[in-house]
Amino acid sequence: MAEKHELASKREMSVREAGKKGGDTVRDRYGSTFYEDIGRKGGKATRDRHGVEFYETIGQKGGKVVKEKYGSDFYEEIGHKGGQKVKKLIAEAKRKLGDEKR
Repeated sequence: MAEKHELASKREMSVREAGKKGGDTVRDRYGSTFYEDIGRKGGKATRDRHGVEFYETIGQKGGKVVKEKYGSDFYEEIGHKGGQKVKKLIAEAKRKLGDEKR
């Protein structure tokens, strides 16, 4: 068993493993909300630099790529799935409210 550990410690770490290790270290040090905070700051900086229209443009480009890859029916499918999820969540919330009133 010790030999196996020695071999593992001597082999090089993949980029993926290194990224995960670094991400886990940052999360442990600063907390998981750190990523939300830096994402929000980055989004604001991008909006300030490129304007709101930038997000519209990249959203349209992404939508076009998805449509070409999966077809326009894909949006109908995911919309239906999302609607079913919302319906389920609403029913659960109503049931919980009903249980609390009893």
